[in-house]
Amino acid sequence: MIRISRRGFLGSALAGLVVPPTPFQEAGPYMVVLGVAQDGGLPQAGCYSERCERARSEPRFVASLAIVIPEARRFYLVDASPNLIQQMDLVEESAFRTRAAARRPFDGIFLTHAHMGHYVGLALLGREGLGMERTPCYCSEQMEAMLRGNAPWSLLVDEGRLIFPRIPVDRWTSVDDAFDVRMVPVPHRPEFSDTVGYLFRGGRQTILYIPDIDSWEAWDRPVRDVVEGVDVALIDGTFYSGDEVPGRNIEDIPHPLIPHSMDVLAGVVGGGRRVIFTHLNNTNPALDAGGPQEREIQRRGFEVAREGLRIPL
Repeated sequence: MIRISRRGFLGSALAGLVVPPTPFQEAGPYMVVLGVAQDGGLPQAGCYSERCERARSEPRFVASLAIVIPEARRFYLVDASPNLIQQMDLVEESAFRTRAAARRPFDGIFLTHAHMGHYVGLALLGREGLGMERTPCYCSEQMEAMLRGNAPWSLLVDEGRLIFPRIPVDRWTSVDDAFDVRMVPVPHRPEFSDTVGYLFRGGRQTILYIPDIDSWEAWDRPVRDVVEGVDVALIDGTFYSGDEVPGRNIEDIPHPLIPHSMDVLAGVVGGGRRVIFTHLNNTNPALDAGGPQEREIQRRGFEVAREGLRIPL
């Protein structure tokens, strides 16, 4: 049963450092990063740059998260990417594999919007794939309508594999006794649905997840205030510079540039608060581990997400 939490907006009592866990023995709920690339992945179709060629032997997965509650053997997915098969292997709890084999890997799925990297992995859970049992899907009303009204996603609904418990916008809600969630609308290209981000609040930390936004200035709330109210922010890091995509108008695919985001959030990081960039395009040089862009990001107190990163919740 969904319960509306009475706790205050963006309240978070504890900040902490991520300590690399011993596999299968994480104490308490945690979030694991399943992917960090923009919707097209890395390598991306038609990309033969040095970065994409390296990634053919060491691919980077599309941005996604899992929430793991090990003691209760409960698992949640945040965005269903085209790399879902490989990403499920990053959830190392043995109970998850047992549940997946029984066709009920997730206790719930949170979706941000209807751009391809964020929902097409649902098809891998349907009749021709895993054939999952009845599973709650948390998303906006527009996103739900898109899934209900378009094949092949509508088959997941018609067969009862996806159900849509309604959670309110901009109010804390408990969908599990281990954490609360808050859905927040964000401005982003609405071709097929609107876009939301999520705040997840557990007993140790509050985590913000916004993989896509057109710009911080277009948001109806100051991003600095939002980030100051959480412990960890995983945010849109699609592009490092505006000239990364030759032959395409960057205004057609708007995202805040990483240096601009660091300027806006300067002084917010530190003291236990972390800002981590995710959803990086295949052209983004910050994907190069140890490269000058990643070093600059780290020098300024920010981070670049990596697959397998665990964050206590």
